[in-house]
Amino acid sequence: MKFIGAHVSTEGGVENAPVNAHNIGATAFALFLKNQRQWVAKPLSDKSIADFKKNCELYGYKPQQILPHDGYLINVGSADPEMLEKSRAAFLDEMQRAEQLGLTLLNFHPGSHLQKVSEEECLKTIAESVNITLSRTKGVTAVLEITAGQGSNVGYSFEQLRFIIDRIEDKSRIGVCIDTAHAYSAGYEIKTAAGFDTVFREFDKIIGFGYLRGMHINDSKKEFKSRVDRHESLGKGTLDTDLFKRIMKDQRFDNMPLILETPDQDIWAEEIEKLKSWTK
Repeated sequence: MKFIGAHVSTEGGVENAPVNAHNIGATAFALFLKNQRQWVAKPLSDKSIADFKKNCELYGYKPQQILPHDGYLINVGSADPEMLEKSRAAFLDEMQRAEQLGLTLLNFHPGSHLQKVSEEECLKTIAESVNITLSRTKGVTAVLEITAGQGSNVGYSFEQLRFIIDRIEDKSRIGVCIDTAHAYSAGYEIKTAAGFDTVFREFDKIIGFGYLRGMHINDSKKEFKSRVDRHESLGKGTLDTDLFKRIMKDQRFDNMPLILETPDQDIWAEEIEKLKSWTK
């Protein structure tokens, strides 16, 4: 079964995310667990936690259908000791919030070297950060999102994601999220049928589908290999809608959250309905 949704608002509290997802016909959803542009936020209240769980049950959302995303400031691969300490504390807080809400996944961008260390050193720091965080939490899988490779971001290749995975002590709690726009911009030619088959054979060989925990379903404003992260609404960018049809019909992407992060939230319900129609 395909679980299809979008990254919905939590305005008024995280408990509103399942309601907002239901209102657009989603069978999956993503959310921020706190303000994504702030380092520190007040703890989740007992009422918000209880209401979130109640609304998930009311609308039929199980943990495997929910892919929360951590904040934008976090860089668990930072070479700056102060920034690394702040990032690790914030990442731990995000994982603990997921744990409090009964969630089992937390999606995050691996990190950036900021031209201060090599990519390999940055990747090693990311793995160390994840290991520290997993040792202090339970039940939540850290989900590495492939990046477009913009600026000094790492995690833009299957090999880099595998490098991190190989250094994670508890491999039952590490996973991967493929963002279609990021992968295309990073240089993975998923647009054509032949390219799609080749890329996901490579993914399975290097990482393995057993690690895939979700996908971000986005068209791209930018061209192939641009290394620029710019999302577009489905069918309005440089990718072809045939790509999204292939994903919807491919059983390898069943039973995981398939999340829209497209820019026009006014048409999310329409995009979700379109994606659902392509599963038939």
